[in-house]
Amino acid sequence: MDEGNKLQFPSLPVSKEDLLDWAYPMRREMQEILPGLFLGPYSAAMKSKLPDLERQGITHIVCVRQNIEANFIKPNFPHTFRYLVLDIADNPVENIIRYFPTTKEFIDNCLATGGKVLVHGNAGISRSAALVIAYLMETFGMKYRRCGCNPLTLCCVHTRDAFSHVQERRFCINPNVGFVHQLQEYEAIYLAKLTIKMMSPMQLGRSFSLQAGMTGSRKRSLEEDEDFGAMQVTAAQMS
Repeated sequence: MDEGNKLQFPSLPVSKEDLLDWAYPMRREMQEILPGLFLGPYSAAMKSKLPDLERQGITHIVCVRQNIEANFIKPNFPHTFRYLVLDIADNPVENIIRYFPTTKEFIDNCLATGGKVLVHGNAGISRSAALVIAYLMETFGMKYRRCGCNPLTLCCVHTRDAFSHVQERRFCINPNVGFVHQLQEYEAIYLAKLTIKMMSPMQLGRSFSLQAGMTGSRKRSLEEDEDFGAMQVTAAQMS
């Protein structure tokens, strides 16, 4: 890629709240991961929590659940907040990557209008945490985790990572192993997507010419990756 087309990302903002010493009861509360972006459990969005949500200035909520949870994890305030409801199972074989673009668009639209958004599942540990981590990765160009080197030696440019940033604010997060693998894969997917957006028509033409010269198996592999990263998700949005 030409130097002028080098991907650039905004700096990671610091939330207004200072990092607090983690205590077990905090699992049942929501924490601010970025200014305006909160992560927590369903208990932070229950009907009894409306005063807390309004005090925090919440305007949007991402509600993560699967069908069997719909009776007890639900949008409780459809006339007060804008909802994005996602049907995701906390299962290592669940394809959570397909929900990342929809979630990012919802969060971006919220923050761009001065709103604040809460992302919650049941416990706020696996599914919702994975969605927030993916949002940080794509928005700020972060890796899921640092490489294994000692960051104090400055031998690695990746001195910040999305998982650590979220865990510092909500210590109990623990995406399941399948979600972890997909978050690791997502770095290449979102970088490729952003790179294509920045390329000029001439650069795209050269890229397609190179792809046309690939062996059939390699070309099919790339096409499958693109299809996997571009899968659309149907999510209920209520206003």
